Amino acid sequence: MIFLLLFVTQVFVILALIAGVLAAPQSNPNDITIVNQEEVNNIGVGGYHFSYEQSDGQKREETAELKNEGTENESLSVVGSFSFIAPDGHTYRYAISQKKTTLGDL
Repeated sequence: MIFLLLFVTQVFVILALIAGVLAAPQSNPNDITIVNQEEVNNIGVGGYHFSYEQSDGQKREETAELKNEGTENESLSVVGSFSFIAPDGHTYRYAISQKKTTLGDL
């Protein structure tokens, strides 16, 4: 009788441990956070710069420089890049470069 009671107790303890592990909160791969961020002169006057990196490996960087300030040829020169890690494990990077954006066109 004691052996049966010990066996039942052991089974109960093992099942309780398994239930505890299964009930623990699971991490969600969709919980993406920003791990690095930088902003410079983003006040809407002149040029600007920003960049960020996320916990999933996605990165973006953009810099704009005001050209011919105060003239009718005033424009922004914008360069930047965007990259991400695809489900296949490869990193893909796209670069942008727009040397002249007339501010009246915005």
